[in-house]
Amino acid sequence: MRLSSILSFLGFVLLFAGTYCPLLRPLGLFNWDVYQLNQPYGLVILLVAVVGVLASFLNQQKLTRVAAWASLLLVVVLLAAAIFKVETAFSFIPFKKFDSFLTRHIKFKWGWWVLFAGAVLALAGSLSGKSKGFVVPPETI
Repeated sequence: MRLSSILSFLGFVLLFAGTYCPLLRPLGLFNWDVYQLNQPYGLVILLVAVVGVLASFLNQQKLTRVAAWASLLLVVVLLAAAIFKVETAFSFIPFKKFDSFLTRHIKFKWGWWVLFAGAVLALAGSLSGKSKGFVVPPETI
């Protein structure tokens, strides 16, 4: 395996592990991972990670690159969705101070770093491969 394939493989494995890490801690009571935030979306991230692992193991550079870009896009969209969910979770309460008090007690946890590190490492590994340029054959006389 090339070094870039190993980096991509490690990135996808980190992305796979990051789906089980705590992402949100609502009101200090328990931790939510990707599957408790949005289970179908978490399964899509898991599927992309598995496809990326297989593609990097089988040395399929184009598929690895597509999976790496897709994983980064999915993690960014998941972060945006989590931010919107936290900001609007208590919007039904008519008292703004109580709403902001409850919103402040939803904490983002360290699992986001693992997800982003996995996606960025997979992307760095997929983009660091050799570029295959056109090689002019030597002239023979």
